[in-house]
This record gives sequence, C-alpha cells and structure tokens, in this order.
Amino acid sequence: MNQLLREQAREDAYAISLDHLDVSDARRFQDDTIWFYFERLRREDPIHYCKDSPYGPYWSITKYRDIMAVDTNHTVFSSEPAAAVSIVDTPEEYRNPSFIKMDPPAHDEQRKTVSPIVAPENLAKLESLIRSRARAILEEVPRNETFNWVEKVSIELTTQMLATLFDFPFEDRRLLTYWSDVANTVPQAAHEIEIWDRRRAILSECLAYFTDLWNERINAEPRADLISMMAHSPATRNLQPREFLGNLILLIVGGNDTTRNSISGSVWFMNENPNELRKLRHSRRLLPSAVSEIIRYQTPIVHIRRNALADITIGGKTIKEGDKVIMWYISGNRDDEVIENADSFVIDRKNVRQHLSFGFGIHRCLGNRLAELQLKILWEEMLAKRLDVKVVGEPERLASNFLHGYSALPVRIIA
Repeated sequence: MNQLLREQAREDAYAISLDHLDVSDARRFQDDTIWFYFERLRREDPIHYCKDSPYGPYWSITKYRDIMAVDTNHTVFSSEPAAAVSIVDTPEEYRNPSFIKMDPPAHDEQRKTVSPIVAPENLAKLESLIRSRARAILEEVPRNETFNWVEKVSIELTTQMLATLFDFPFEDRRLLTYWSDVANTVPQAAHEIEIWDRRRAILSECLAYFTDLWNERINAEPRADLISMMAHSPATRNLQPREFLGNLILLIVGGNDTTRNSISGSVWFMNENPNELRKLRHSRRLLPSAVSEIIRYQTPIVHIRRNALADITIGGKTIKEGDKVIMWYISGNRDDEVIENADSFVIDRKNVRQHLSFGFGIHRCLGNRLAELQLKILWEEMLAKRLDVKVVGEPERLASNFLHGYSALPVRIIA
C-alpha cells in the first residue's frame, strides 16, 4: 500500500462517525485499508452496531477475547438458519444447508463423518504425497521470468490435494477451483436475482458432477475419500441434494481457498519482512512457528456469522434475540491486548499458535492440521532448493469481506 493511500485511509477511518462506520465494505479489503477501521473499533467501540449496510444491520465483534466468548457459546450464538455462515442474508431459494450452518447434534454427527480424512494417521500417509507434488510444482515454475505465484503454485498445490481428498478425477481438478470461486462470489444484496440465478446454475453443475461420483461410491465398498465417507455414513447417506451441495461447497472452500491464500500470503510477507526470512533461512527449526504466524497474519477467513438466540450483554452492549453477530477474526488477530506487537509479522513470537484463524469451539476448522502441513512442506522444499522468490509487484487482492486472499502475486525466481 502506498503511503498516500495509507494516510488517507487512516484519516477516513477516524473521521467517519461511529454510527456510520461499516467494516463490511469489500473494497477496503481489496485495497488493504481495512486495518485502520478495525483499529478504531477495537479502541473505541469493540462491540459495534452498524444499523445500515448493504447486508442489513449487524453487530461487529472485533476484539480477541470477545470473539472467543461468542465462538464458544453456541447455545446463545447459533449457526442456524442455513444463511448463517457469513454476513450475507442468502434468499431462501438459494440456500444450501451444511454442517457449518448447524448446531449440535446434527452438526456433530455430520462433522464426525468426514473428520477421519484429517486424522493424524491419514495426514502421515499424505505427507509424502504433498512433498512429491510440492517438489514437482517448484521444479516446473519458470526461472528468471515473471509469473503469477497464486496460479502456478498456491492454487495448483491445494487443488491437487483437494482432488485427492475427494478422489476426484485428477484431469478435471481445476473444476474444483472454479466452483470454489463461484461459491464465494456472493451478491451484496438479496434483490440481485440475476447474479444469484447464475451462481445457482453453475453450482448445480457441481452438484450433478458429484452426484455421479456419489452413485459410484455408494454402490462400491467404503473407501477413504470424502464422497465415500458421506455416502456410507448413516448421518449423511440420506442427504437431500441441496444439503449435499452445501457440504460439498463447505469442504471445497475449506480445503482450497484458505490454504491457497496462506501460501500466497507467505511469499508476500517474507518479501515485505526480509529479516524474518533471514531468521528462517538461518534456523529452519522456526518453520512450524513461521507457519502459525503466516496463518495468523493472513487470516484467510475474514469473518464468521452467528445469530443471537436470546438477549445477551457483552462489553456493556445488549445484543437482542435475532440479531446478526459478526466475529471479525481478522480484527481479533490484530488485538494487541492479547497478541504483542500484533500488526507486525514475527515468525518467532511467543505463543504463536494463539490466533483466531481456525476459530474455536465446535466449529474449529476441521482441516487446520492439513493446512499447516501443506504450508510447512512447501516452505521446507523452497528452503531446501534455496529458491529466491522475489515479489515484483503489488498483489491483486480479492474484493471480499469473507475470504482474505489474492487473485495474483507477480514473482520472479532468480536462478
């Protein structure tokens, strides 16, 4: 971000009245100026009510401890109804239920069905596969010419892994990336019916493709892939089509976008903080700590939504039954009351795993260990090859208040 834009953003963030401050504006995430608005809310109004936004009225929870309090209290802060995962109120006819949009016991039963895919023994089996793929990808990327790291490395590594988890036809794996991108292209308003219709039509193609895979797996012996797990589990084998699609979208986005954006962010952060890269090159024992710091600093999921089931007071503010409550993970991860020097990227900081990027409570990210493993292995291979990856331009960021990510990161590898 250039200095002039930074100064203008800071001035605007503190000039606007709190009554009119709306941190849901996706443009502020795209131009990377959102930090000043969250900084002000944490300081002046950490439990903030926005009465007028493109998404309707909502509460912002912006400090670390308050977010944890909401995230771990599912009896008051519910994940239901089916529109509940983000700030967007999806029209009823476009909703696809999934277990992240459920409370116990349904949530627990469906989550338990797919959790073996990321059990420690399965991750151990996947490690050598991830390493061989990371090596192959790094061997194939250009030398001494500019290319898009997001496309060539971040997307490719994570999409290959996602295809493996689904046992999805490998030659069609980029469909998973496409469907993930479509699923995250959410209209800002319920009345944008043309956009909702197009999104539904494309995701119907996703459903049709996976339904064929389901029919194959349900008529075969159980296997260790996500489709087979769902097809053979009593908790999920009778899913209605829209619920099957909802769970597919959840698993695709969770297994793809979050990791790929952390991989992209890691290269950007190391280029912006060369002293941290020198630390890592000097002592590779810091890599697990660096991985956690990358994920904190990136915060790939910007926010998660809950709905209040009863009146409750937090921080002196009364949230009413039925209110929309937004936990801004990206803000909580910059809360300097809990995380020292939170706005700085420090790979050897104390309590480095103390971040919000994976959430807490019953909805804690199912694939967190797999995400960490992919990031760790990729950097192990980059360090082993002594790859000098130079960022040669500003990243292109997503215009999204839900996914904190990149569409492009121009780099050059000096051979």
